[in-house]
Amino acid sequence: MMLLCAVLVSTSFTASKAIAHGMNPSVLTLLRFVIAALLFLPYVQYKHGVHLPEKKRLIGYACISFVLTSFFWLMFLSLRSTTALNTGVIFTLVPSISGLYSAVLLKERLGKYRLIAMFPATVGAIWVLFRGSLTELLAFNLNSGDLIFFISCLFMAFYTPLVKLFHQEEPMSVMTFWIMVTACGWLFLFCGHQLPGVAWGTVPLKIWAGIIYLAIFSTIITFFLTQRCTLSLGPTRVMAYSYLYPPCIVLIEWGLGHPLPSFHVVPGVGLIIAAMFIVQQGAEDHTVWQKF
Repeated sequence: MMLLCAVLVSTSFTASKAIAHGMNPSVLTLLRFVIAALLFLPYVQYKHGVHLPEKKRLIGYACISFVLTSFFWLMFLSLRSTTALNTGVIFTLVPSISGLYSAVLLKERLGKYRLIAMFPATVGAIWVLFRGSLTELLAFNLNSGDLIFFISCLFMAFYTPLVKLFHQEEPMSVMTFWIMVTACGWLFLFCGHQLPGVAWGTVPLKIWAGIIYLAIFSTIITFFLTQRCTLSLGPTRVMAYSYLYPPCIVLIEWGLGHPLPSFHVVPGVGLIIAAMFIVQQGAEDHTVWQKF
């Protein structure tokens, strides 16, 4: 399930890059969540019924959706001035950050394997971002998009720890739905005043297709997979699958006709993949499963 999730999330970086210039980032993010929530509503209504959660649960869902909406908004903003591969590589820092958050919020032990994995993951990310050039590293030639996306990753690292913290045995599809709904609320507060000014009639079909793709495959499906697997594998192990994003993005971009990255970045990608195997080697086998 997490391998499928990793592939779907990897496509979202390329898809988001393709539509990032087509609309205001906050409006793009709002449309993504509104469409996802509306498409998911019939299933939740049929399976469990839609009932307003109690206040404590609603606050938990709102906390989770706040970090998600912050991440996606900043991601669209960053992709206006950086590449899909760069964002995928920077995202590999999230498992390490998420592990630190989990240690504080959940009292989850990082363990020696996770601590060891932080080193090759971080070195690999730095290697790719600076294209294996010591000169560029010393000059610290990161563009504004890279820095914006790193800030977004600080938000995203809260995601899986918060899912485990706030989940109270409710069906995962119910939790997923209300996270989407509260995300729409946050985004409407943030950018609702901009909606009347959007020239809806001139929005290209490509932009709508990208938003719908992200809503279905990179929101509904990946949210459910990530949240369900978080309960089974633990937050840090789930986030470790993000180490697969860079090689997946390289293959996706190549399949779409883009040139392969310079050979100089290959060692960095190799270090990132090695980090994933280190984390998996030391992970415990949890067996907590929840009904969809």
